[in-house]
Amino acid sequence: MAEETRLIKKYPNRRLYDTQTSSYITLGDVKQLVLDNESFQVVDAKSGEDLTRSILLQIILDEETCGAPIFTSNMLSHIIRFYGNAMQNIMGPFLEQNFQAITDIQSKFQEQGKGMVDGKQFANPELWAQFMTVQTPMIQSMMSNYIEQSKNMFVSMQDQFQDQTRNLFSNFGFPAQPGKPGASPKDSSKK
Repeated sequence: MAEETRLIKKYPNRRLYDTQTSSYITLGDVKQLVLDNESFQVVDAKSGEDLTRSILLQIILDEETCGAPIFTSNMLSHIIRFYGNAMQNIMGPFLEQNFQAITDIQSKFQEQGKGMVDGKQFANPELWAQFMTVQTPMIQSMMSNYIEQSKNMFVSMQDQFQDQTRNLFSNFGFPAQPGKPGASPKDSSKK
């Protein structure tokens, strides 16, 4: 049986009302729903507009301003630059797939770590934290390699796209750019 999506209504006074528990909740409670992998949707109580993304962004903002942030200023600047850019439609799915890959790696580590200490599970959060501290350099190295491979594949894809575009335009009679593949020697001698 499919899990029913939990409905949370946001009222004009900025309060969140959980229709499942018939009680008001906080952003911290919504964060806990995320951590518990519960399916939910936040809607405006008056208009019915879906506000889930804006609530999730609020939680991220709260997390980024407290404790150790994930996003650097440089990273946030890069993300902002993708808005309105031709790459915007590609970046969302790309980032989502990469986050899913990281989540999968984390799950595998947790599964593998369950029986590593005298056949006992890492039930103690402190023990798990110590284990992960030792594993962090290896995980970072794996992720760096994964990102480098992704970057190389993306650059290769971009080169192929440029070649296909050049070929397409040259088939329509547009001259090839000097010094580019497909340009005639006569074209490249002109300056």
